[in-house]
Amino acid sequence: MKKFLPLTISLTIIILAIYLNLPKVPWFFGQDISTHLGLDLRGGVQALLEADLPATTTVSSDSMDSAKQIVEKRINGLGVSEAVVQRAGDRRIVVEIPGVTDPDQALATIRTQALLEFVDMSTLSQTEAFALEGQKIRTDFGLTGVITGTAIVTPTARIWHTILTGKDLTEALAQSTSTGKYEVAITFTSDGGKIFSDFTGSHIGKVLAIVLDKVVISVPTVNAKIDQGKGVITGNYTLETANNFAIQLRSGSLPVPLKIVNSNTVGATLGEDSLRKSLIAGGIGLAMIIIFMAVYYRLPGVVADVALVCYALISLAIFRVIPVVLTLPGIAGFVLSIGMAVDANVLIFERLKEELRAGRTLNAAIDLAWSRAWPSIRDSNASTILTCMVLYYFGNTFGASIVKGFSLTLFLGVITSLFTAIFVTRSFLHLVLDNVKASENPSWFNA
Repeated sequence: MKKFLPLTISLTIIILAIYLNLPKVPWFFGQDISTHLGLDLRGGVQALLEADLPATTTVSSDSMDSAKQIVEKRINGLGVSEAVVQRAGDRRIVVEIPGVTDPDQALATIRTQALLEFVDMSTLSQTEAFALEGQKIRTDFGLTGVITGTAIVTPTARIWHTILTGKDLTEALAQSTSTGKYEVAITFTSDGGKIFSDFTGSHIGKVLAIVLDKVVISVPTVNAKIDQGKGVITGNYTLETANNFAIQLRSGSLPVPLKIVNSNTVGATLGEDSLRKSLIAGGIGLAMIIIFMAVYYRLPGVVADVALVCYALISLAIFRVIPVVLTLPGIAGFVLSIGMAVDANVLIFERLKEELRAGRTLNAAIDLAWSRAWPSIRDSNASTILTCMVLYYFGNTFGASIVKGFSLTLFLGVITSLFTAIFVTRSFLHLVLDNVKASENPSWFNA
C-alpha cells in the first residue's frame, strides 16, 4: 500500500492539473480559472505616482497606504483586471494597468484628488455664482490641515463655508437624463441626508455650489427641500466622464495629492509579439532538455521527460489558480525553474548509475539514489527559495514589479520541482523500472 501511495498522489494531482489547464475550466469552487497576463504581454500603461507636496513636508505611511487603497478602488471601478498597485518607498506608488484603451483618461481618473464639497453660496445671485464656475476658490474645509496640497490660486480672498463633502456619500452612479445628457446621481449617508435636507429646506431659491478639488463645477439653485437623501450633479458630461467622476466619488478623495512622475505605454501588438516569442523560446528550451535527457540517460531520461511535462502542467495550474499575473520576467523565472527541476533529476540519475555499477538491484538502486541525492537537492533548492524571498521583498518594498514577478514564479516553480522530485519522478521510476533487470539491459540505462 505504501508503495502505491506516492503514485496515487502523483496521478491525482496530475489529473487535476490537466483539468485546471483547460482553456475554459467548467467549475472549480466558484473561482474563475484563467491565465492572467501582465502589462508587458497585454499592453497597457505603467505610471509612477508621487505625493505632490514639498520635499520638506512629511507624508505619513498611513496616508500613503490610504492613497494606495483608493487608487486600487478607482482602477477596479474602471473594470480593469490584473492591475498592479504597490507602494514604492515613502512617497511613491507604482501603478500598472494592462489592457486599457485610453491611458490618459485612466491616469487622470486615478490621480485626481476628487475632494467633493457642497458649498454655501446663498449670499450670491445666480449670475454672480455663474461667474465663479471653473474657478478655484477657498473653503473652510481643510484649512485646519485636514486636507493639504499645493498652493491654491484664488480669484478672491473670501472663504466659503462647506456644508457637506464626499465623505457624506454612500453611492455615486452615472445615469442618462430624459434629454439624452448624462449626470451623476448621488446618495447621502443618513447624517449627510439630514444636513442636506435641513439646508435645502432653509435656503430655497439660494445657490448651493458643487466644488471638486476647490474648483467650482456647478452652481445649482435650490428649488425645494430635498429630504430623500439623494441628489444629482449635472454638467457637460459624456457617459465616460460621468462614469469616471462617479468612480472618484465612490472611492473617496485622496488623503494626499498625487502627481505623475513618469508613465510608459505598451502597445497591445508589442505585448502579443513578446508573448509569442516567449512561448517559442520556452518551447525550444523544453524540447532541447527533453531530447538531452532521453539521449544521455536513456530509459530513466524518458521517465524524467514525462515527469518534466507533468511538472510544467502542475506549475501552470498553480499560476492559474492563485492567480499569478504572468509577465516576461515571470516567464523567465518559470523557464529557469524548469532547469532546477532537471537538475534534481540529473543528481538522482547519476547516483542511480553509481548504484547500478556497484551491483545493486534496480529497485534498491532507485531508493538509494534518491535518498543519497536528496541532501544536495534539498540544499540547492533551499538556497534558491531564500533568494526568491529576498528578491520578492525587495520588489514589493520598492515597487520593482519586474523583480517581484521573476521571484514569484521561480519560487513557485522550485517548490513544485521539489514535489516532482519527491513524488512524481520516483513513483514513475518504480512504475516503469521495477520489473526490468538492469544487468540484462545495460544500454537502457547508459550505466
